[in-house]
Amino acid sequence: MNLPSLGIDIAKLKFDVCLIKENGKLKHKVFPNTQHGFEQLAAWLDSHQAGNLHVCLEATGSYGEALALYLFDAGYLVSVINPAAVKAFAASRLTRTKTDKVDAELIARFCLAQPPEAWQPPAPQIRELQALVRRLESPIRDARGGRKSAFLRHLDCCRQTQS
Repeated sequence: MNLPSLGIDIAKLKFDVCLIKENGKLKHKVFPNTQHGFEQLAAWLDSHQAGNLHVCLEATGSYGEALALYLFDAGYLVSVINPAAVKAFAASRLTRTKTDKVDAELIARFCLAQPPEAWQPPAPQIRELQALVRRLESPIRDARGGRKSAFLRHLDCCRQTQS
């Protein structure tokens, strides 16, 4: 038998989870995407006696990294999966509804049906370099996306005060 699975649909400010227990029952919950939210998730999992668990979340850039690392450090089997694989799985199940709650359940079911490889976090030095690169790229990304970063707004302000 596969381990019980926890599917996580993650966003910038929150994450939805779906726990599929050994008896097949589903449990849903939403948490803030913060350290406190991670701790709330751990307590919620403890309340459901979900110690031995396979956790799956989609690779969504930087939104899920801290949570994946937190769960890995807590001893859970964590998989960070390609969103395209989940989308194909959804299509095979003829799933049409698209909500965060449904997505979390779909990710949990994908994890049960096709247990993905375990995720290993990058070395701390690699994570630090990735964070620095993201910081350097964010003003460029914001400028291209039509939103000005705080850095670019500051430059505009300095130019205006000089004229």
